Parts: sequence; C-alpha cells; structure tokens
Amino acid sequence: MKLFIDTANLAEIKTASTWGIISGVTTNPSLIAKEGRNIVDVIKEITTLIDGPISAEVQEGLAEAMIETAFDYAKMHSNIVIKIPMTMEGIKAVSVLSKHGIKTNVTLCFSVSQAMMAAKAGATFVSPFMGRLDDATNNPEAGYELLQDIRLAYDNYHIQTEIIAASIRHPLHAEQAALAGADIATIPYKVFLQMIEHPLTAKGLDIFRKAEKQ
Repeated sequence: MKLFIDTANLAEIKTASTWGIISGVTTNPSLIAKEGRNIVDVIKEITTLIDGPISAEVQEGLAEAMIETAFDYAKMHSNIVIKIPMTMEGIKAVSVLSKHGIKTNVTLCFSVSQAMMAAKAGATFVSPFMGRLDDATNNPEAGYELLQDIRLAYDNYHIQTEIIAASIRHPLHAEQAALAGADIATIPYKVFLQMIEHPLTAKGLDIFRKAEKQ
C-alpha cells in the first residue's frame, strides 16, 4: 500500500519528504484556504517537494467548468491529478478528462455503486472516506467494510482504478486500509506521527538506553 500525505501545509510536506516513504499528496480547497495561500502557487510548490501524484481539487459545479479548470491545472505538471467530487456532473467531467489522458481522483465516495461509476468513467483513483462514514453511521467498522467491498467489486472485474483510503482519523484507519487491500492511504501529518509510536517500542528504547549507560 502506497502512502500519501493529506495536507496543504508546505512545512509538513517538506518534513514528510525526508522520510522516504511518501508517494504522493492529496489537497483540497479547505486545506489550502487554511494556509492563506493561492491554490496554484501551493500546488506548484508541492510538485517540487514530492515526485508523485498530487491531487488538486476543482470546485464543484457543471462538468464544463470543472473540465476547463482541470485542463489549466494539468498544464502545471505531469504529476497533477484532478480531484473531482462524486456527482453526476463530476462523472461527466471524469469521462471527458480520461479520454484526454488527464488523471483524476473521484472524491467523497461513500458506496460501492459510486466507486463503480467512477471506475466506469475512467477515474485513475477513487477516494472512499473512512472517517466520515464511521461518524455518519456511528460504526467504527463502516469505512473498513466499504473499502473491503470496493476492493472485492474491483477485483471481480479486474478494474484498474486505484483505491485511496481517505478521511483517515487515526492509526487504526491506516491499518484497516491495509487489511482491506486499499492501493493507497492518504494520511494527515499528525496521524503519521501517531503511527510511528507504540508503548512497547518506547519501553524497549528506554531499556536499551539504560543498558548503554551501565
């Protein structure tokens, strides 16, 4: 499973780029708005930090408008992936963009039927939202089960669209994504820091340090 970082904070991306494990970046307008920066400037800078897919989201609306913005974004760098919301207009846009060889990431996916429509339209990636689905259903397994079901459906038909486990809130989500067979997990910076920690690791390091001082 590939690991993407889900952020628009350039300091976080710079730090994560030194880890040697980050294969891509997902952003969205709200994340970029928090940084108080122009979306184009931020995306261009990210392309200098991470050599991999970088999702740049277009504003939800009519297919024609999303397609126009997508072509502008795609010109910035070969690694740009157009992030498009799961709507009928979004599906229409994905269908057109895929025919032009522009990579797309269909976001806000909450069902197998949505994931199948995205794949049929030619989406490069589809992003099921684990945390939001867990919250909406009050079921901590809901996002995990959705990933499993999409994986099964895609494997049934040898679908090449890659599954990005998104809306990851904690390390367990990342583990569930791996166990469900997601191709990618896009993870916030703070969750990466939590993933590296384990009480037994800390205890073992403390034992080693004490032994070295003897």
